Amino acid sequence: MTGTGEEQGRAGPPLWWARRRDAVGDAALGAVSAAECAWEGIRFSEEAGIPVAAGVLFGVVVGATLVLRRRWPIAVVLVGIAVAPAEMGFLLSVAGMYTLASSEVPRRIIAALASMSLVATFVVMYVKTRGDVEADPTLVLALSIFVAVALTVPPMLLGLYIGARRRLMESLQERADSLERELSLLADRAEERAEWARTEERTRIAREMHDVVAHRVSLMVVHAAALEAVAVKDPARAAKNAALVGDMGRQALTELREMLGVLRAAPKPVAAVAAAGSVEAVVRVVPAAVAAGAEDGPSLAELEALVGQSRAAGMAVEVVVHGDGAGAGGGYAAEVEQTAYRVVQEALTNCHKHAPGARVVVRLAHREGEVAMQVENGPSEGPVVGVGLPSGGNGLVGMRERVLGLGGVFVSGPTDAGGFRVSAVLPVR
Repeated sequence: MTGTGEEQGRAGPPLWWARRRDAVGDAALGAVSAAECAWEGIRFSEEAGIPVAAGVLFGVVVGATLVLRRRWPIAVVLVGIAVAPAEMGFLLSVAGMYTLASSEVPRRIIAALASMSLVATFVVMYVKTRGDVEADPTLVLALSIFVAVALTVPPMLLGLYIGARRRLMESLQERADSLERELSLLADRAEERAEWARTEERTRIAREMHDVVAHRVSLMVVHAAALEAVAVKDPARAAKNAALVGDMGRQALTELREMLGVLRAAPKPVAAVAAAGSVEAVVRVVPAAVAAGAEDGPSLAELEALVGQSRAAGMAVEVVVHGDGAGAGGGYAAEVEQTAYRVVQEALTNCHKHAPGARVVVRLAHREGEVAMQVENGPSEGPVVGVGLPSGGNGLVGMRERVLGLGGVFVSGPTDAGGFRVSAVLPVR
C-alpha cells in the first residue's frame, strides 16, 4: 500500500527539522564544515604535536556539530568559540552566530555569546598577527578588530533581521488565518440571520393572511349558513344576509390588496441595504417592513365596526371600555393599535367557530403605559348548531406571537363557566 505524496512529505522531515529540505541543507552545510575543519585539523595537529589522524578526526567532529544548529544554536556557537584558538571552524562560527541570532533565544543571551565570540576572535587574531608579522602595533590592533567585527557582527545582524522577518510573517499568517476564521464565522452568522429574517417574514405573512382572511371568511360562512336557513321562509332577511356576504367579501379583498401592496414594496429597501453589504441592516428591515404595514392596517377606532359585523352575524356581543384611549400622547403606535385590533378580531372569529350562539364580552382598558384587552365568551345557549368552520389551530399561536413580539403578555384558556377567555396586555411605548 502506497501513501500519497502529501502523506510522504508530512512524514519525511526527521527529528527537529520542519521540512525535508531543511534537513538536507543542514546535512550538506555540516559536511562542508566538517571538511573545512578536517583540513584545518592537519595544521592544528602539527602545531599541537599530535598525530595527523587525531587532528583530522577532531576537525571532523567539530565541523559536523553544525548539523545541530537549528536544535542547539547556543551549543554550536560555544563550540565555535572553544575551537577559536585552534584556528578552525570559520564556517561553523559564522553559520552558528547567524542561526543563534535568528532563533527565539533571548536577546541578552545572543548579546553575551556574540561578545564572547568577538573577544575570542579578536584575541586569536591579535596573537597570531603580532607573532607572525613585524608591523606597527596599532595596525595589528586595527586589523584584529576589523577581522573580529567582520566575522561576528554581520552574521548576527543578518540573523536578527531574518528572525524578525520570520516572526513578522508568522504573525501575519496567524492574523490572516484568524481573519479567515472570523470571516467564515461572520458568513455563517449572516446566513443564520438571513434565514431567521426569511423565517420571520414568512411567519408574518402567514399571520397577516390568517388574520385578514379567517375573520372575513368566517363571517361570510356564518351569513351564508343563515342565508341558506331563511332563504325560503324570510326572503327579506335572506337578501340582507346576501348583501352582508358581498360586503364581507369585498372587505376581505380590499385588505388582501393592501397587504399585498406592502409586500411588494418591502423588497426595495431590503435590496438597497443588501447592495450596501450590511447584514445587520438587512435583518433590521424586517421589523421596519412590519411597521410600514402597520401604518396602513386597522386600528382601535375600527373596533366598534368590527363588533358590529359580529352582531350582524347574530352574535350577542357586549363592549366595555375603561379609560381614555387617546392618552397623553394622542393615541398609540400603529403596531400597538393593529395588534390590539387583531387580537379582538381573532378572538371573535374563534367565538364564531367554537361557540356559536354564546354571549361574548369584549373589554378594553386604557391604563398608564399599557392597553389591555379581553374577549370572553360563555357557553353556547340553546340548541344552536355550528356552521362547520374549519380550524387550523393557528389563531391563538398568531395572537401570542403578535403580543409577545411587542413585549406584552398573552393568556388564554377556558373559564369556570364553560366558556373561553383570551386576555392580552400591550405596552404602549
